[in-house]
Amino acid sequence: MARSPGPSVRLKLTLSYAGFLVVAGALLLAVVWVFLLRYVPDTIIVDVAPSRPGPGQFVPNRSDLERAFAPRVAWAMVFLLVFGLLGGWFLAGRMLAPLDRITDATRRAAEGSLSHRVRLPGRQDEFRELADAFDTMLARLEAQVAEQQRFAANASHELRTPLATTQAMLEVARRDPERDVAEVLDRLHAVNARAIDLTEALLLLSRADRGAFGLERVDLSLVAEEAAETLLPLADARSVEVRVGGDAAPALGSHALLLQLATNLVHNAIVHNLPGGGTVRVDTGVRGEDVVLTVENTGDPIDPRLVPTLVEPFQRGGGRTHGAHAGVGLGLAIVRSIAEAHHGTVALAPGSAGGLRVTVRLPGGRAAPPAWWPSA
Repeated sequence: MARSPGPSVRLKLTLSYAGFLVVAGALLLAVVWVFLLRYVPDTIIVDVAPSRPGPGQFVPNRSDLERAFAPRVAWAMVFLLVFGLLGGWFLAGRMLAPLDRITDATRRAAEGSLSHRVRLPGRQDEFRELADAFDTMLARLEAQVAEQQRFAANASHELRTPLATTQAMLEVARRDPERDVAEVLDRLHAVNARAIDLTEALLLLSRADRGAFGLERVDLSLVAEEAAETLLPLADARSVEVRVGGDAAPALGSHALLLQLATNLVHNAIVHNLPGGGTVRVDTGVRGEDVVLTVENTGDPIDPRLVPTLVEPFQRGGGRTHGAHAGVGLGLAIVRSIAEAHHGTVALAPGSAGGLRVTVRLPGGRAAPPAWWPSA
């Protein structure tokens, strides 16, 4: 935004300090004039003492005092003005020095240097609070930019794989006209379906990260039942038993996104289960002012050091995503993004007898809407 040049804040503060000092001095001298000189008579007084011979003693009147007082008042005002300008310029510079450091850090951040910090020393005051808040914002921005860059690199890699596979299959089919067309079409369909699933997952993840959704009161227990019912055919095909229980869990959020969250958790628990059968337990309830959704499955033991990485995009228990039922590696990443968009948290822990336990905690919807809930 183009702005016309104007006086600096330091100059404004300097003029303010000097003006205040001059006004204060003028008021002080005015008090002397009003409450002192006004009581001096304006007539010539000669004190003639009968006991002393000779001329009488001269006593100055008001006019004499005014003639002596006025020049000194003028010099005092000039001194106050010069002293106010010099002192105000020095004090304003000292006061605005922290702001200069914050401005320099802002310019560096605008140029792309998010690693720079203000780190303003000294005791707590308004400037230190501003600097600390700015450092916190820079740290979060740096972490988000790093995560987005890593996510973009992973997404590009994952999208390139099905596209390269499709291109290779088309090249093979063109060089071998006698190849079974049905087989090529089936494989192309599978690769294309995976690319579509990945694209839709990326769009959903972006939507959750932006918080671009409306809010309503949603019962997590009903959402969990709907997700489990939707995935019953997959569970039956893999001989996995899904158990849904718990109490009503009213929350504030988007029904579509929370349903996607529950669906991703149940789908992940079904797919990554014991070969030939297992169980998935889905529980909901209220814990204090929050509502909790817990999904736990049976399966192979998971290294506790690997658990925190499972919510990263394109990661799973065995490392990179592969296999017919591996999905696109964004299931738990979407769960985390949806939970954070609803001001909630996601906690992962290895199951006591193998598998994984995922606990989602969201703000409850029984009380009045919180400050972040937009008004109607």
